[in-house]
Amino acid sequence: MADSNPIEHIRGFHAELTAIRHDIHAHPELGLEEHRTAELVAKKLTELGIEVHAGVGGTGVVGVLRAGDGTQKIGLRADMDALPIEEETNLAYSSRNSGRMHACGHDGHTTMLLGAARYLAETRNFNGTVHLIFQPGEEGIGGALAMLNDGLFERFPCDAVYGLHNRPGMAVGKYAICPGPAMAGGAFFDIAVTGKGAHGARPEESVDSTLVACHIGTALQSIVARNISAWDSAVLSVTRVLAGNAYNVIPETATLAGTVRAMRRETLTKMEGAMRRVTTGTATAFGATASLDFRTIFAPLVNHAGHTEAIADAAAELVGEAHVDRAKPPAMASEDFAFMLEKVPGAYINIGNGEDSAPVHNSHYNFNDAAIPYGSAVFARLVERSLPRG
Repeated sequence: MADSNPIEHIRGFHAELTAIRHDIHAHPELGLEEHRTAELVAKKLTELGIEVHAGVGGTGVVGVLRAGDGTQKIGLRADMDALPIEEETNLAYSSRNSGRMHACGHDGHTTMLLGAARYLAETRNFNGTVHLIFQPGEEGIGGALAMLNDGLFERFPCDAVYGLHNRPGMAVGKYAICPGPAMAGGAFFDIAVTGKGAHGARPEESVDSTLVACHIGTALQSIVARNISAWDSAVLSVTRVLAGNAYNVIPETATLAGTVRAMRRETLTKMEGAMRRVTTGTATAFGATASLDFRTIFAPLVNHAGHTEAIADAAAELVGEAHVDRAKPPAMASEDFAFMLEKVPGAYINIGNGEDSAPVHNSHYNFNDAAIPYGSAVFARLVERSLPRG
C-alpha cells in the first residue's frame, strides 16, 4: 500500500538519490554524448526490475513499468545533458570534465525521474503503463527530435507526456505552471556578408562588409517593432558580430549570429521571411551581398489544458494549493520538450530550486538536493491519480 504522501516515502531513500545526483554532476556530458549517464540510468532501472530500452535517439533511455491490466499509458520525461561551461562552484562533487558542467539542473531532473521510478516500482499503486523517458541533448542539440525520429511514441505509445524543470528564485516545495503557450519557440541564425576588401586608408576602393553588417544588425531590430503585432510576443537578438583581424584592413567578409524567440510557429516563420528581406535588401543597398541561415531549434512549448490541471492538482495534493502557482507568466526561454508536446498532449511544470539559487546556465549554479523528493513525488502522484487502481 502506498504512503498517503509520496514525499515521505521518497525521503526514505533521499540520501541514495542525492548520491546519484552528485555522481552525475561530477561527470557531465554534452548533448548526444551522454554515454556514462545513460549507462548509469539503465543500470538503476534494471536494478528496480524495470524493462530498459537503451540507445533511443542515440543516447536516450526509456524504462517501461507496468502494473495491473490497465491500457492507459503515461510518459514521464527528464533531460540528461550538460552545458559547455567551466564550473566555479568549488563543490566536493564539482565537474571532473573540464569545460563541461551541469549548469541547468539536468542532473537533478534525471535523479528525480529515477526517484519516481523507484517509488512506483516499490508501491505499484497504479493500473497501466509508465514510460520513463530519459532524453539526451536538450540544450539545442536536437535530442527530443532524435528520439521522436527513432520512433519514440510509436515504440512507446503515450496517452499523455509530462516534464518538469527546476526554477531558481522559487522556494523548494513550491510549484508553478503556465497554462497554454508557456515557453517560446527558438531559432538560431547566421548571416554572411560579402563585400570588397581594401586598405583601411582607402575605403572608397572597398565595399565595407563591416559597415554593411552594422546596418543589417540595426535594421533587424525593426522586425519585431514593425512586423509583429503588439499582441504577439517575439525577441530578436544579435549576439555575435565578427569581421576582420587587422587595424588597417577593411575586411571582405563579416558575419552576424544570434537567436529569435516567439510564442507561435507562425511568428517564427514570419520573422524568418522579414529577416531575409532586410538582410538581402540592406546588403544590396550598399553594393554587397548577404545570406541568411535560419534554423528552428525549439518549437513553442504549449501546455494542454486538462493535463496542466492534472499535474497542478497532483502538486497541490502534495504541498497544498497555496504552494502551487497555476498562472505562471509565459517565458521567452525555450525547451526541447516542446517537440514531444506537439506529438502527444501533456504539460510541463516548474519546481522550486530555492530562493537563493544562482540562475541556470551560470558557472555558480547548483541543483538543490532538497528539491529531489518534490520532483519525484509530483511525477509519482500524477501517475497514481491518472492511472488509478480499481
